[in-house]
Amino acid sequence: MRTLGGTADTPSTSDSDSADQYREERCHASVRRYSDRLASSQILVVDDSQTIRRMVRTSLAPLSVEFLEAASGLEAIERLALGAVDLIVLDLNMPDMHGLEVLSFVRAHQKYRHTPIIVLTTRGDEASRSAALQGGASAYMSKPFTPTALAAEARRLLDEHRVPPGTGQ
Repeated sequence: MRTLGGTADTPSTSDSDSADQYREERCHASVRRYSDRLASSQILVVDDSQTIRRMVRTSLAPLSVEFLEAASGLEAIERLALGAVDLIVLDLNMPDMHGLEVLSFVRAHQKYRHTPIIVLTTRGDEASRSAALQGGASAYMSKPFTPTALAAEARRLLDEHRVPPGTGQ
């Protein structure tokens, strides 16, 4: 490159390659840190249907998180008594305890007050949606659901709720 009064150095190919390699390494390190944070996250999946619990786990598997499961509302409360989780995916229609009761219980306890909760239910009516969101649900999704939509919502909530893993705060 010519400039007034002389020449300027242009970056050599090796300098350019080094810069590209440095940017690529930083990008990979950032992705690893993000994956490590998510990998240490725990998601409690609460649904009386084993098939739905399996579908939720499969949908969220790309997040590289740990899963806990509960087949009923009472079992969910028992699981939460054993330790905090970072996200709850909760069905509304369960035989022993309605999902709104579980939601109310979770929101009434300081330890879980800010734990994100995705209500995932067959109930697509506005009254159910409104009741869940007013009761403290972070998100509401109807079944059938798309795996990518569920994963995107879970990722968004985990990112927004970034706290030390396992604290459930």
